[in-house]
Amino acid sequence: MGLNNTPSGERIHIGFFGRRNAGKSSVVNAVTGQELSVVSDTLGTTTDPVYKSMELLPMGPVMIIDTPGFDDSGDLGALRVKKTKQVLNKCDAAVLVIDGTIGRSSCDSQLLAIFKEKNIPYVIAYNKQDLAKKQDLAENEVSVSAETGQGIFELKETIARLIKTDADTKRIVGDLISPGDTVVLVTPIDAAAPKGRLILPQQQTLRDILDADAAAAVVKETQLKETLENLKTPPSLVITDSQAFGFVSKIVPQNIPLTSFSILMARYKGYLKGAVHGVAIIESLKDGDTVLIAEGCTHHRQCDDIGTVKIPGWLKSYTGKELTIKTVSGTEFPEDLSGTSLIIHCGGCMLNEREVRFRMKCAEDAGIPMTNYGVVIAYMKGILPRSLEILPDIAKVLTK
Repeated sequence: MGLNNTPSGERIHIGFFGRRNAGKSSVVNAVTGQELSVVSDTLGTTTDPVYKSMELLPMGPVMIIDTPGFDDSGDLGALRVKKTKQVLNKCDAAVLVIDGTIGRSSCDSQLLAIFKEKNIPYVIAYNKQDLAKKQDLAENEVSVSAETGQGIFELKETIARLIKTDADTKRIVGDLISPGDTVVLVTPIDAAAPKGRLILPQQQTLRDILDADAAAAVVKETQLKETLENLKTPPSLVITDSQAFGFVSKIVPQNIPLTSFSILMARYKGYLKGAVHGVAIIESLKDGDTVLIAEGCTHHRQCDDIGTVKIPGWLKSYTGKELTIKTVSGTEFPEDLSGTSLIIHCGGCMLNEREVRFRMKCAEDAGIPMTNYGVVIAYMKGILPRSLEILPDIAKVLTK
């Protein structure tokens, strides 16, 4: 997977924030070397967050986000500020752009307080330094001029130093297998499967297996039995699409480890332990309880869509209760979770880890259990312990 094809969920998210007319968009354009954002002297020119996937040296694949002014006013301005706050939930680093001819304002101080509250690494860029007086700077402050290019290289270097990533060591499955192993990937091709390609978690898992110098056999669920019989030695692991968990578990012998793409993605995004801990709430759901089903992508819904059709059906069948099902997708996640009894989240392949953890923290703060597609399906099929055997540290959560 090349840098140009790196999914947004795997990119470092860098947000640019500040007051209207501080020069955020101009600084973004100078940093990226592109006319990414519209620049104007008119207050509030940037009306919605602007996203740009690109490679930015020395960091590599990044997502640059230009945001509306945080001091916007009026009803429409309040909506823009709300969008800006949502951006903060996914930022791995923040750049506070301050008009150097004016200096720091109460709005800037408010943004700094939010950065610190959310533990977001940040740098302050004093813009328009071609017009402003020189000033003493702290360690995380840089003088720049979007007009002349002054300090832009130093700003990029400062952002790069802020960001600590474990992208080179974090694995989906590569750390669970050994060179020479064979892993079978079960990928149903149905109406919900994207035409001409595999879904992202399947692509990423396949690549991680190859990077581990192991072999992968990719099959449909209808080919699984024959494939296992034809292999000279049993595979080290079988990974299935969660929708086929029940079917696949009956075919794969008990001595062969079995798990799902969704469970591995929850581990990769850092919320599997919480998802396993939260799934048991299913047993105490009552008539009228609300279950929120959240997806990170906005794919076209099919008649047998897993999030809006299959999981709700399985839930009602398993619990025997009349549940209220609510669904959200993409970047939308409710600020108010009151009245919700359980959150079931997708693997989060289209969301970066910080946003997934933010959603988990929102649920935790509200006292609401949050689990995962693969975890909840395995639980209802009675095979969750088996699906976690390859992850003994996580499996311990089930016994607590």
